[in-house]
Parts: sequence; C-alpha cells; structure tokens
Amino acid sequence: MLRGEFTLSSGLKSSYYFDARLVSLLPEGAYLVGKVICELLAGEEVDAVGGLTLGADPIVSAVTLVSHLEGRPIPAFIVRGERKGHGTGKEIEGHLPPPGSRVAIVDDVITTGGSVLRAIEAAEAAGCRVVKVIALLDRHQGGSEELRKRGYDFIAILSADASGNVSLS
Repeated sequence: MLRGEFTLSSGLKSSYYFDARLVSLLPEGAYLVGKVICELLAGEEVDAVGGLTLGADPIVSAVTLVSHLEGRPIPAFIVRGERKGHGTGKEIEGHLPPPGSRVAIVDDVITTGGSVLRAIEAAEAAGCRVVKVIALLDRHQGGSEELRKRGYDFIAILSADASGNVSLS
C-alpha cells in the first residue's frame, strides 16, 4: 500500500494506492491470487474468466494456470480498453466462449466500478452471461454497491476503509 496523493483511474483522488500487480506479478502472489479465485469459482460452473486490461491481465492468467493445475481448466479473455484499430479489430482477446456461456469478470481494484462495468458490457454484448464478479480489493467507493444494485454477484477478497486500512472481506 502506497501513501500519498494519487489520482485513480476513476478520476477520484486518494491518499492511498493499492498496486495489486506487485502481488499478482510475483510467482507466489500469482499462485495465491489464482488459487483463491479458483476456490471462489468452484461452484459457479463458469466457461471462462476475463476482465479489462491491464488490471485483470495477470489475474486471469493466474486463474487459468491454477485452474489447469487443479484439473478444472478455465480459459481466459481480456477486454481491450479500446477496440483494436488494426488487424482483426477485436475488442476481446483470448478465449471468449460462445453466446450463452457463463463467465466471471475479475479486476484488481474496484472503486466506482467503471473498469468492471466496461468488461461486463463487452462480455454481455458478445452474448455471455456474467455469473460472478471478483475484485482483489474493494475501496468501498460505490462500485460494489452499483454492481449489486444491477444484480451482479460481486465479491472482493480484501476491503479497504477510507483511510486505506485493508482487511479480509
């Protein structure tokens, strides 16, 4: 946890910054993130896991690797921040399952929910059904409440209060 003055992707200002990539890009951290999320998805029967680049990239990679090691492989996809302007012009990269499939959306931190909602919209536009949304950290600044209000099954592994004190959810 870094302390100081930070502008978040939501545009909000914060006195703390949680850089989940410092965890998810370490071998042990990636394994633990993948393991916890696989446990949270165990009863969900998801066909794929995905999220918005860049926060979700190491998380979906960790989940797909751990799921393979555990004999319950879950493919992954990444939603681009902007539709690709060259080549195939894809908005979603990786292994998005066919329409009607059940998917989970993951992200590193949820503040207002903008990144998660962008990923949800892309998956749903492709015909998938979002059955679970998981964040590593919930800042409790409206995003989780908005997801639940819209009917999404949301869970965070960690929670932060307004001062940046972090606890297990």
